[in-house]
Amino acid sequence: MKKITYILLLFSIAVIAQEKKDYSKNVTTLDSTIATLYSVISGDKGEARNWELFKHLFKKEAKLIATGKNKKGESVLRYMSPDDYIKSSGKWLVDNGFHEVEIKRETQTFGNIAHVFSTYEAFKSKDEEQPFMRGINSIQLFNDGKRWWIVNIYWMQESQENPIPEMYLPSN
Repeated sequence: MKKITYILLLFSIAVIAQEKKDYSKNVTTLDSTIATLYSVISGDKGEARNWELFKHLFKKEAKLIATGKNKKGESVLRYMSPDDYIKSSGKWLVDNGFHEVEIKRETQTFGNIAHVFSTYEAFKSKDEEQPFMRGINSIQLFNDGKRWWIVNIYWMQESQENPIPEMYLPSN
């Protein structure tokens, strides 16, 4: 019986190892890393997200930091790990449909660090013409010599009080 259990265990490990996908092409450049970030959270209503790929983008201690207002109208921050983000937003993204589209980017790099100021529009479906939300993602990245890692994403949605400045919008 022990031999059968051992053989099944080895078989299970082999299957899991084969199922591990190679996401290296998704994090080779800044462009591929940012494009993957936007694509992996985007999808139509009912469409599952690839959370394995999402987590692959982030360094171990990375944070996703949402800004907003609390019920008292005070500006607040909410710190999340990638897993926290999946737990708090994953179901909503699938239940409602969500497509986040980058419309302008400002990038600063120095050595192995980069800061990307990425203006976005959000739609519930690919067919929508008017976004239901816009904002700016401030994305900090690190290159370890092999790939780009997201260290932090810090974002704010546009509001009447804080419209996106023209300099961060595409020129028409």
